This record gives sequence, C-alpha cells and structure tokens, in this order.
Amino acid sequence: MSALARAAGYRQVRVGPLSLRVRPRAAAAAMVVLILIAGGAAFALATGSLPIPLDRVLAAILARDVPPDVAHVVTGVRLPRVVLALLAGAMLGLSGAALQALTRNGLADPGLVGIKEGASLAVLALILAAPALGPGWRLPAGMAGGLAVALVVVLVARDLSGVRFVLVGIGVSWLLASALLVFITTADINDVETALVWLAGSLHAAEWTLIPALALWGVLGAVLLFATARAADAMLLGDAAAKGLGVRLRLAGALGLAAPVLMTAAAVSCVGSLGFVGLIAPHMARLVIGGGQAAVLAASGLIGAALVLLADTAGRLAFAPLQIPAGIVMTLAGVPLFLFLLWRRRDQI
Repeated sequence: MSALARAAGYRQVRVGPLSLRVRPRAAAAAMVVLILIAGGAAFALATGSLPIPLDRVLAAILARDVPPDVAHVVTGVRLPRVVLALLAGAMLGLSGAALQALTRNGLADPGLVGIKEGASLAVLALILAAPALGPGWRLPAGMAGGLAVALVVVLVARDLSGVRFVLVGIGVSWLLASALLVFITTADINDVETALVWLAGSLHAAEWTLIPALALWGVLGAVLLFATARAADAMLLGDAAAKGLGVRLRLAGALGLAAPVLMTAAAVSCVGSLGFVGLIAPHMARLVIGGGQAAVLAASGLIGAALVLLADTAGRLAFAPLQIPAGIVMTLAGVPLFLFLLWRRRDQI
C-alpha cells in the first residue's frame, strides 16, 4: 500500500486470497449506524398499542409458537412497515448522493429536480381517477411519472452537471407542485383525504405485496450506482480531467441519472413524498464517514434507512393513538438538522 493511501487513513486487510483497502474509522462508523438500525428496528417491532417482548417478536418472525394476535401484529403489520421504511430510506439516501455527485451541487436532491413531484403527481392522478385500484398499481404509475419528468428536465437543460440542470429542475418541481394543489382542490373530498395522507409520506398502509418490486428496483439502482462510483469520482474533477482518465461521460451521466430516478420514483410511489432524506443523508455521510463516492453511497443508504425508520417510529408513537406521517416528522426534524450540517460544512460548500 502506498504512503499516500496510509496517510489518507486506509489499511490493507487480507481475507484468504482477497486483499481489501479499508478505513478503520469509516468501518467503525458504519458499524455504529448498522447497530443503531438494528436497535431501532427491534424497538419499532416491540412497541405500539400492543407492547410485545423482544423474545416474542423473535419467535413470531421465526414462526414459532406465539398467539395468533401477536404473530399478526409482528409479521403482518409492524415488520412490513419496518422493512418498507428501511428500503425507501436507503433508496432515497442513495439517490440524493448520486444526484449531488452528478450535478456537483450539494443542494441537489430528488425533490429539487422534480423527480419526486413527477412520481407524486402520477400516483395522485391514479388515486383520484381510479380509487378502486390497489396500491400495487402505484409503483408503475409513479415510475412512469418520475421518468417523464426527468426526461423533460434533461431535454430542456441539455447538461447534467451544470447549474442549469438544477435550475430547470427547480422550475419543473414548482410547476408540478402547483399541479398537485390543483388536483387536490378540485377532487372529491373523500378521495382527497386518502391522497393527502399518502402525499404526507405515511407508511401506515405498508404491506408485503409492495416490498418485492421495491427491493428489485432498489437493488438494480444500487448496482448501477456502485458500478459507476469510480467514474463519478473522476467526474468531480471536471469533464476534461474525467475524459483524460478514460471516463465515457455520456454513458456515466446517463447511468448516474437513471438509477436515482428509478429508485426515487419507486420509493415515492410506495411511501409518498418523503422530503429531506435525499438531501440530508449524503451530507451526514460525508461528515461522519467521508471518502470516495462508493463510501458516500454506502453511508448515505444506511443513514437514509435509519432516518426514515426513526421518523416513522417517532410519528407512530409520539402522539399515539394519533399517527403523524413520517414525511411530516422528517420535515420538522430535517430543517434544523440540515442547517446544522450546512454550518458544519460552511467552508466546503
């Protein structure tokens, strides 16, 4: 290992024939986040209107001998909600990290460039126009809406890495937000109530049928992002330097945009409009772990998952039996947290 890598904190770890370069500080921080996620998930599964001891939670998950009501609450209600929160949070965190690297702008997130609003508008149109259709239809509708908006922004901006892309995205985002308000104010009052709960970012309707498709898009998007992480590192040096290093800019840019668009649209379709996750998680990842794009992606995914799980659990328990949507909790906590992160990184932005 070079002296430069050692000075950057990397250490060589050999596991049989494999040799890996790791940073002990980053590995320790990632382990702490994983422990917090595991603890948060256990707490979320055990607490609620029916408190359940952890040994019974584990027995219900392992399909051992537990009363039917306990098994239903754990595996039919709370476990899909926890899994959905972790998946959606990880996908939004990954999307935010990818978009900030692609646009070279620390303020870029899926909501800022209109993807979230596009998916929300498509799902809202589905809810209001065809309320009899089940939640399974929301995923293809939301992904179609997110992809359509992303294509419009790209065609108008004609540049993925400049300020123009973000500014066009902001304009389209505001336009779609206005369209959302028009939909809500002109729709039937009974349908509006359902739409508003979904739009606020609620996981109360979580069910197992949503999870396989969401996980599929999450894995596909994550594979694309990690496969292009080195190209993203090179692109941060500028287009000329990236070309000199052999990066195919158009291909890397297309993959770097397609992955967050797909993941954001899929997540929003299942859990509604969850703001601030894609914006905050990458900043927290750079502050806590740092490193190259691959490390920031991994940390953003973990932190995003932890944030959504924490927001959903707090919203479910803080004012029980009243449930506050995770999106509202995330917004209330996200603003001061984001201002604090900006202040900590004021010399780097």
